[in-house]
Amino acid sequence: MRVATLGYQTWGHRTLQALIDSDHEVVLAITHPKSEHVYEQMWADSVADLAAENGVPVHVANKPDDAFKAALAEAAPDIIVANNWRTWLPAEVFDAPKYGTLNIHDSLLPKYTGFSPLIWALINGEEEVGLTAHLMDEELDAGDIVLQRSTTVGPTDTVTDLFHRTIDMIGPITLDALDLIASGRTDWTPQDRSQATFFHKRAPQDSHVDWSWPAEVIERFVRAQSDPYPNAFAEFKGRRVRILKASVSRGHYGGTPGRVFIQEDDGMVIVAGPDAWSGKNKGLRIERVRLDDGSEYTAAEFFPHGGGYLT
Repeated sequence: MRVATLGYQTWGHRTLQALIDSDHEVVLAITHPKSEHVYEQMWADSVADLAAENGVPVHVANKPDDAFKAALAEAAPDIIVANNWRTWLPAEVFDAPKYGTLNIHDSLLPKYTGFSPLIWALINGEEEVGLTAHLMDEELDAGDIVLQRSTTVGPTDTVTDLFHRTIDMIGPITLDALDLIASGRTDWTPQDRSQATFFHKRAPQDSHVDWSWPAEVIERFVRAQSDPYPNAFAEFKGRRVRILKASVSRGHYGGTPGRVFIQEDDGMVIVAGPDAWSGKNKGLRIERVRLDDGSEYTAAEFFPHGGGYLT
């Protein structure tokens, strides 16, 4: 098939690479301009550079303006494949090709529609994450499902681990979904929108630890923001402390949430939980931290003794 892509960052780059390496004819690659947003500066492999290196026409746009539509009309694709396209598309764009537009979304839809699905899924303790190839319609990430692929979330997995596993799934699911579409099948699976959840784009405040959360949630919160993502953080004596590694304590500890309490093994236990005063909760055992100047410390180095509060 003649394929045009709408893609950005490493997600769009992997999609385009798979199509270039396939038997499909890539007639156009549309991508966003570079951004200064922190989440768009990571995993930032260039779609434009990859297209240019392989003789694929490139169009750079923030939204589907007249120049965007003209470039797409001139390319005359049989299908559009989108991955990490970040602005709204009208029906005149996604319905224009013969087979419409196939979108690759990094969650198991209908859950985790919207932004940063891997981060939110890990915070929420999901047992699996994955990709969905679906046909685009008027509602965000809501079209009929062509294909889904999943991977299990392990007890120590970070969001970086999940990123690498799901990014490796992009090529296979894209090509397999195109094969199904080209075969003439149309019996796709409608999404149960009563089960849909929609998550917003993340901002710096979304990484701030709330010590009234259970320690199990905070521990996942730390793993969900591993390097190179902005790390989970708290304030301690006027300094921002980024938590790089943490675990749930063995013992149960009571008091006020956020209290820097006692050493356990190689970490410092922080009191946590919605009813911390009861003494029934486990705490968060911080093991490694980083300050804004880039310096890193073990818990024993940064917290030589208990006392004070992380806020």
